[in-house]
Amino acid sequence: MLLRTARSLTANPSDAEDLLQTALTKTYVAWDRIEDHRALDGYVRRALLNTRTSQWRKRKVDEFACDELPEPEAVPEPDPADQQVLHDAMWRAVMKLPDRQRAMVVLRYYEDLSEAQTAEVLGVSVGTVKSAVSRALGKLREDPELAPVR
Repeated sequence: MLLRTARSLTANPSDAEDLLQTALTKTYVAWDRIEDHRALDGYVRRALLNTRTSQWRKRKVDEFACDELPEPEAVPEPDPADQQVLHDAMWRAVMKLPDRQRAMVVLRYYEDLSEAQTAEVLGVSVGTVKSAVSRALGKLREDPELAPVR
């Protein structure tokens, strides 16, 4: 029962055994000061909790504040030529879409309008925008020119 309490206080079973042993040792040392030996379980549980709290407070801190920040890892810059090729391929794929779907995709993703704003501009319902954009994105996913992106 006490070992279960110790395990609930620590993440590692070995640490729980060490914690219980320490608490039992503290209980043994304080044996003469304990007035009611029938309440011994409560005393040991309190010793477990106090010992674990002390360990937690004394834990070693591995991080220290410093004056200079470490250099971030360099993220390779994407090649502008590759980005332009991708942009051109994407625009060609968007131009293949039917007029209504193209308008909705352009308003949603190029103009960054919400579904409600897109619906208002085109004079259609929000549901129409959602379904048309979903179908358009499906066509874009299937476009063979965009296969390298996937």
